[in-house]
Amino acid sequence: MATSGVPEEERDAPDTESGGSTEGPDTRRGSQSTLVSRNVTVSGRRTSMRLEGAMWDALHAICHREGRSLHEMCSIINEQRQESSLTASIRVFIMLYFRAAATDEGHRRAGHGSHPHHRPDADGSTGPV
Repeated sequence: MATSGVPEEERDAPDTESGGSTEGPDTRRGSQSTLVSRNVTVSGRRTSMRLEGAMWDALHAICHREGRSLHEMCSIINEQRQESSLTASIRVFIMLYFRAAATDEGHRRAGHGSHPHHRPDADGSTGPV
């Protein structure tokens, strides 16, 4: 069992067909990137996607919670996407998924809003004090 709660056989291996592991930073543009490339089958077609490690972890956690494979979840997101790219749609989906699950009590327990620069304003918005 992987640390994200997803069985190892359901985690897609990184794309290594192009001559090396893509798990490390991408330095093609001269600066290091935190993007990780993985192969995913979306609606029956294999494609490569690059997301931050934290995004991959979040996506795997969602798949585990929803009882779906990574490939199924990416296919569902792709069929409903409105953003210009699949990776943009996945990032938005992850944010909306966890935002919908967030509660005021959960935020309080996590210590959110305790920083002086993030105290809620009188109108409920968050801004500098």
